[in-house]
Amino acid sequence: MLGHMNRVQTTARASLAATAGLLLARAACETLWPTRCAVCDEPGSVLCERCRRSLPFIDYWRACPRCGAPFGSTLCTECNPVMLGSLGRSSLPYGACRSAIEYGSDAARIVAAYKDRGERRLAESMASIMAPLVPPEWLRRAGGDPAVATFVPATRSALGRRGFDHAELLATATAERLGIGVELLLARPKSLDQRALGRKGRARNMIGRFSPLASARSPSRVLLLDDVCTTGATLADAADALGALGCNEVSCLTFARVW
Repeated sequence: MLGHMNRVQTTARASLAATAGLLLARAACETLWPTRCAVCDEPGSVLCERCRRSLPFIDYWRACPRCGAPFGSTLCTECNPVMLGSLGRSSLPYGACRSAIEYGSDAARIVAAYKDRGERRLAESMASIMAPLVPPEWLRRAGGDPAVATFVPATRSALGRRGFDHAELLATATAERLGIGVELLLARPKSLDQRALGRKGRARNMIGRFSPLASARSPSRVLLLDDVCTTGATLADAADALGALGCNEVSCLTFARVW
């Protein structure tokens, strides 16, 4: 009995020492490299409350109910037949899409800090802005299974460059707030980086780039997440692959929308 108590005390002391060491390491890091706001660079948090409140939030009531473009509630300039034709499509392969903010200088700073400078803590801040946009009917219907969150997977080169899959981390943080699970349903694409391409180039680059993961199951309802919707080509091709997997209802959610 005494030996058991000694082992418990030793384990407890080791745990306390490890915790203290971690706290000291964090304090040292904050002293040398203080946490700064991704937008204004003021020390304190990765996204300060002032900058959060001033983000260009998209008004849901003015946005397109299908593609989520701002000011498209009456006549959408983004998912009309002409614009869809430029993407080689006659309709959208998902039911609806919503984005939290318009992609401008502030959003660009947040996304760059998150994806390219490795500030992973921004995933929680972004998820807290995205999650309230999801209507209940996207998640659950009477008598049906709850939705499953999935994400647009990064290419292997991007994953190697960044050290993490930004969309996966964002989906995980958002799904936790929504109370649903996360599953990897799509195989990693072999496409080129989209950021240097125009609308038609993005569309051509993404055609057939996504495919269902061989081991993936087929959930009936899926919430597809990504960080930025630019032309919609990436989300559309990913939704095509989810449809091929057998997913009946696909809804899309992104942090920012290019406008």
